[in-house]
Amino acid sequence: MLSIALAPWRGSPVLLRNADAVHESASTMKVAVLAAVYRSGIDLDLPVPVRNGFRSAVGGEYANSRGYDGDPRPWELLGTSVPLRWLAERMITHSSNLATNLCLAQVGLPAVAEVWRRAGATASVTPRGIEDTRAGAAGLLNQVTARDLVRLLESLDAAELAVLEGNAHRVDLAAGLPPGTRTAFKNGWFPGVRHCVALIHPQDAAPYTLAVCYTGPLASGRTVGDPAAGLLARISAGVWERRGELTR
Repeated sequence: MLSIALAPWRGSPVLLRNADAVHESASTMKVAVLAAVYRSGIDLDLPVPVRNGFRSAVGGEYANSRGYDGDPRPWELLGTSVPLRWLAERMITHSSNLATNLCLAQVGLPAVAEVWRRAGATASVTPRGIEDTRAGAAGLLNQVTARDLVRLLESLDAAELAVLEGNAHRVDLAAGLPPGTRTAFKNGWFPGVRHCVALIHPQDAAPYTLAVCYTGPLASGRTVGDPAAGLLARISAGVWERRGELTR
């Protein structure tokens, strides 16, 4: 299943393809967690203990797997404390799963649900943390649609978008853009799933938002060389070629 939503920045969509089809969210849900952190009123410089143990959404405890997390840095800091701001940034820039669950522990799942509600999402939900397999087995799945991801990005303020501009994983939609193009984006993948949502700022045209969600056999789950990542890059490149037409 391939889903696409494309719109001028905070404008009406100009392309919708299966835009309301529901996909497992992968790491795109981290954008909603970021917004929940920034809107929580908690001091972003609050020291947060780095630990690996979390309350399941259905009761009991669970932990993250270090081997499943692509960001080693928070794991190296286990037993110390770091600012909440650093965890929120690491969650986006290096897609840290451990940092994500530590942020969730600070703000709570209802705060993330409120972010989706305020964005106008119709089908996207984040009812559990990452690797909360007990909740997953009970039917609580983190889900997104392409249209909702565009709505989510459009609901962010300047500070939240600035964090997304620091994303170090410049693959997927970012790979289809000329080098140096200003882009605020978040991608996510695991075997069978590859997604990305981006706010793109051309120098010669108005900014636009593009979300592409793919669920299917092309998604190998590899960080580099994933055929689905190549598909997202080609879609992004095709939109870029027609960027001047998006506001006509």
